Amino acid sequence: METSKRMQYVSMAAAALFVLFACSQGYRNIGLPPVIIVGGSGIIGFVMWHYTYLKRPVDPKIILPLFLLTVAALEVHMCEEYLTGFGPAMSRLFDISWSEKSFLMIFAFIGPVIYTLTALGLYYRVPIAGFIACFIFIGPGVAEFTHFIFPLIKPSIMPDLDGAISQEIHGTFVSGMHNYWWKTTGSYYFSGMYTAILPMIPGIWAILRLIRNVSVAQKD
Repeated sequence: METSKRMQYVSMAAAALFVLFACSQGYRNIGLPPVIIVGGSGIIGFVMWHYTYLKRPVDPKIILPLFLLTVAALEVHMCEEYLTGFGPAMSRLFDISWSEKSFLMIFAFIGPVIYTLTALGLYYRVPIAGFIACFIFIGPGVAEFTHFIFPLIKPSIMPDLDGAISQEIHGTFVSGMHNYWWKTTGSYYFSGMYTAILPMIPGIWAILRLIRNVSVAQKD
């Protein structure tokens, strides 16, 4: 069943507002890097959603299992990030105020609510749910490859000091900021790197499956 023009416009407006709100809150509470990550994922996800899902929502049997696999893999990945201090490590890397409390609020509490509602929306073929799914396939999915780049980046705060530090950054006290710069630690690792590939696999698979679904529909 095709989405009506009116619902398409409403859904596109809602998707744009979601990205703008997420970017503004990320910049306000953390700094510029979340704006780049969320904004970039939002734009690419929007284009993909418009091309693969918005006009004709995909059969839940195709997209829902892949979405749930991506989210499940993402939660496993977040366990490693939490145990190794991803938020504080990013704070030290980019001089931003991302505390452990903020990390948990976003990924342990708000995230699962969004994932659950999105899964429900995909089941009932709600257009905006397709956007959130595409956003997650691109952002927390494909973009996880950045974990393999982070060890190469020189931290903005005390790059030559090995071990964790705690200090106030832009008015927010951030504790347990680890230094994962390979030139200082002597090892190639960053928080979450070992499990980063887990959400990438179903995320990329989902993208390819959605594109293939469009190609098949166009031939028919």
